[in-house]
Amino acid sequence: MGLVTIINAADFGSYEKTMRSAAADEETVNVSVSRIIADVRGEGDAALRRYAARFEKSVPDVFEVPLAAAQEAWETLQACEPRLAAALSLAADHIRRFAELQKAQFAGFEAEMAPGLFTGQKVIPIEKAAVYVPAGRFPLVSSALMGLIPASVAGVQIKALASPPGENGLPDSRILAAAYLAGADRFFAIGGAQAIAALALGTETIPRMDMIAGPGNKYVTAAKRMLFGEVGIDFAAGPTDVLIISDARTPESGEAADLIAEAAELIAADMLAQAEHDCDARARVLVPDRFMAERIEQALERRLADLATKETAQASLEAGGLIIVYASKEEAVDIANRIAPEHLELHVTEPSEWTDSLRNYGSLFIGSSAAEVLGDYSAGINHTLPTSTTARFTGGLSVRHFLKTVTTLRCEPGDAYEQAIAAAETIALAEGLAGHAESAACRKKAKA
Repeated sequence: MGLVTIINAADFGSYEKTMRSAAADEETVNVSVSRIIADVRGEGDAALRRYAARFEKSVPDVFEVPLAAAQEAWETLQACEPRLAAALSLAADHIRRFAELQKAQFAGFEAEMAPGLFTGQKVIPIEKAAVYVPAGRFPLVSSALMGLIPASVAGVQIKALASPPGENGLPDSRILAAAYLAGADRFFAIGGAQAIAALALGTETIPRMDMIAGPGNKYVTAAKRMLFGEVGIDFAAGPTDVLIISDARTPESGEAADLIAEAAELIAADMLAQAEHDCDARARVLVPDRFMAERIEQALERRLADLATKETAQASLEAGGLIIVYASKEEAVDIANRIAPEHLELHVTEPSEWTDSLRNYGSLFIGSSAAEVLGDYSAGINHTLPTSTTARFTGGLSVRHFLKTVTTLRCEPGDAYEQAIAAAETIALAEGLAGHAESAACRKKAKA
């Protein structure tokens, strides 16, 4: 068996069913998370301390981290790792500017539907939002920027970071520094499902939040899913994934062969960048012939040999790495829309001929120069994206998650008002809601 699976597009349906049936049972996770949520609901900080002792590297004396500690982390980063500080500053600037462009798309208005009948909407930021940033094998420094900056641009009053404590009782210093740069004003050293429960429900020392955003493991995701309704969430994300579409075909000359080799190397590099996240990450590619599929597999094997994260990336590729050989552009587009990937890369000669047909993805990376790593870190678009086919019905984290669109109604006497009241009374009576009908009728009586 090779490093990745190579199939024809016609066999994708049966492959998909096999992979779904092999998926891990979530019941054990759900039982554990339900218990954690119940304990935090009933015991507050005491439950947090117990679970920190069980799951984290330390039990903080106080869960809230002083603002001064975050400021010190940023100043230390600037002094000791100036290149990283500069990179984070550039990324933060791009993320902020993109979020400002997004916010400009949300506007309030008032419109006169009929004489004297004014309807409108207001766009209001939520009051309190928390961004969860995991700190396991890979402390996701960039996720602090991706969550907190849109919240700041939206106008959220209280912006909190939650991240697991290290041995010193504080979150990872780089995460703290990034959160300070991003505009967080409260910081909490809590992790896992218990952190989500605390932020959703509130405890003696942790305020109840209106919104929780950010990535996490399957326990964090399960907690967000279970607590949705008591708190807002961005979405329940699963394992990360990428799908790459290539139109590079079998070469007919030496020059073309060089181009094929270069294309295979870029695709392999991007697949490995995804596969190294964890064993459940999925890296897939659509190609027009088996020759290209084999070149990509060879490039993967060469690059994997020297990769520092080889063990994880190899496990990911062997479990779910996939190269699909398609017969037509229409077939490729159909499969891409069925997969609904988190990241969709177009390594094709004429991207404009593909983009209108592709509709299900978290982010679209147009052309081989638009590496997904730019979206992950520094281009400005958000890297917190829908996974596990949920791109069929939602987009990624954005400023909109921190805004509420609420509606208004204002009325003035007149014929249009009387017609609307009469229509409301009629519909209420048809539904059998006598109180609704009387509410409308009272206004007619008051006028009479």
